[in-house]
Amino acid sequence: MMTLIHAPNSRSTRILVLIDEMGIRDKIEIKCVDLIRNDGTGRQDPANPHPEGKVPALIHDGTVITESGAIMLYLTALFPDSGLAPKPGSARRGEYLTWLFWYQGVMEPVMMAEMFGLKHPGLARNFRGLPEIAARVHAALAKGPWLCGEYSAADLICASAFTFMPQFMPDDPLIRDWVARYQARPALARAKAMDADWAAQAA
Repeated sequence: MMTLIHAPNSRSTRILVLIDEMGIRDKIEIKCVDLIRNDGTGRQDPANPHPEGKVPALIHDGTVITESGAIMLYLTALFPDSGLAPKPGSARRGEYLTWLFWYQGVMEPVMMAEMFGLKHPGLARNFRGLPEIAARVHAALAKGPWLCGEYSAADLICASAFTFMPQFMPDDPLIRDWVARYQARPALARAKAMDADWAAQAA
């Protein structure tokens, strides 16, 4: 049995969605913890094994896996028949891996810098900005409804950014429709309902 370290209404909510989409809820225990929120509320929970007190974290056979992209890669590789990732050796596997790493290494850092008003020529040179993010996603979606042709964890992680930070949604019909398709998925509604129940219990 694996354990997901989770905090309601946080980055780890998208891992709840992934677990539901993959049909592996019976294989993973969900352990809710507190964490320090952007508004300063909460606390670093001693029950959280994440080295920085953040979420998500996945525990499997004593090993702690952190960072959303890494957890998504780990789970979709562990359960390759779940349909949430192109299989190793397939033509689109490289695209899938690129999106996961691009999200962690570029997309979220750019959005966070924008959120906190951080501007520096070095950031622009290394990470580019919101227009470049929109252009890259648009170029992929112009070829099909999902980033890798069929819906995958790559869509989940990238579209979730616009769900949690809607102020950065580009004025682009292709991207808006893509995010709307993600938001309409029943697994997201179920994850939000679970988060609401857990949050109510903690209040």
